[in-house]
Amino acid sequence: MNDNRKFIIGSRGSKLSLAYSTHAKNLLIKSNSKLDNNSIEIKVIKTSGDIFQNKRISEIGGKGVFCKQIEEELLESKIDLAVHSLKDLPTKMTDGLCVNAVVKRNDPRDAFLSYSNKSFNDLDPKSKIGTSSFRRHAQLRLLRNDIEIVTMRGNIDTRIKKLRNKEYDAIVLSLAGMKMLNLINEVKEIFTIEQMLPAIGQGAIALQCRKDDERTLNFLKKINDIETYHCIQAERALLEAIGGDCDTAIGGLAKLSNDKIFLKSELFSDDGKKKFEFQSSGHFSEAKEIGYKVGRELLKKAGSDFTSQES
Repeated sequence: MNDNRKFIIGSRGSKLSLAYSTHAKNLLIKSNSKLDNNSIEIKVIKTSGDIFQNKRISEIGGKGVFCKQIEEELLESKIDLAVHSLKDLPTKMTDGLCVNAVVKRNDPRDAFLSYSNKSFNDLDPKSKIGTSSFRRHAQLRLLRNDIEIVTMRGNIDTRIKKLRNKEYDAIVLSLAGMKMLNLINEVKEIFTIEQMLPAIGQGAIALQCRKDDERTLNFLKKINDIETYHCIQAERALLEAIGGDCDTAIGGLAKLSNDKIFLKSELFSDDGKKKFEFQSSGHFSEAKEIGYKVGRELLKKAGSDFTSQES
């Protein structure tokens, strides 16, 4: 590095968040000769989402609860880079900050965990299945209307512990997180994209910095995964178009093939009982426009059955 200042990465303190931050750190070191283990430090920052784990995210401030305190330290130049799970980031970026780079996306699908059942279809009627997501709640209810879906919070370890203690018959988690923590052996079944379309940005890691921090921006250019970046541009534009937040039951997944981007989406009604679908494609340079188009079409289809959070 050109000066004696350490390059500081801000991260939540959960095992998964630290795994994401360590992965980003290793990529930075590998791609930048000015960085090494001695010049990069990971700083743990506790967020509102970590403190209030017994409440729904919507009850403690919405989607930004896992980001706000980290972003504040970024704006105050106490850290140089913030590493987030992309699905935790609000669509409206905080003034002065940007996400100009993302890490190559991990598997975006959802995972089924259970110690008494080999698969989701093996669950007995009235079985209790835990999830923190409105999207998963609506999708699971469409797949099986004879099971009880219960809200749960906490990090991956906490949720698995609750499952082991038989508080739930099964739980659904992000497959990307299970893979990152080498817990794939805990997974009994992987839901297909057709069964459960993932959350916007699921499996992607966002690298956030100050807009005017040229040093960090130059570092990030070298590790940005272009394919993932174009895909999440389309997905986040979709979420923005419908005025979505953490309470919105929406799934969306973009894929890039050659120069063409394909965006598939589904939106659930406010009561979670109706599903509206739309998909579109186009040149990857129009990723955002495709996302906005899909969002507008979903809103048309849903009509009065869906209330935008911006309404």
